[in-house]
Amino acid sequence: MTKNILFLCTGNSCRSIMAEALMNHLGGGRYHAYSAGSKPTGIVHPRALETLQRHGIPAGHPQSRSWDALVDTAFDDVVTVCDAAAAESCPIFPGTARKHHWSTPDPAHAAGSDAEIDAAFDEAFLLLKTRIEKLLAA
Repeated sequence: MTKNILFLCTGNSCRSIMAEALMNHLGGGRYHAYSAGSKPTGIVHPRALETLQRHGIPAGHPQSRSWDALVDTAFDDVVTVCDAAAAESCPIFPGTARKHHWSTPDPAHAAGSDAEIDAAFDEAFLLLKTRIEKLLAA
């Protein structure tokens, strides 16, 4: 049976987008991942898509959306990937979702050279990948 998992972040433009793509790819059909934000930016950060491509992960069709769009969806797991979203009052989703918090630095705020910004996105990507692999192995 496929499980539903939701990755939440405030802006839903980088970390939660990468986590959604990673889980849909690595989950091997065991999970159907979604992402959303409490205050979505409305755009997917281009560097998040570049990072996924650089690591060979298909992005699918990501969109930056509000968590309100998913309130009727039952989730088995809900994962906050930023500290701000973890501190907010999440909507109540149907079902009995396990809640996880994976504090992940926000690469959208990275500054410096292209290589330094890429490194910040790679750091977030690899941290999320490690945590997703651990969840899949449990």
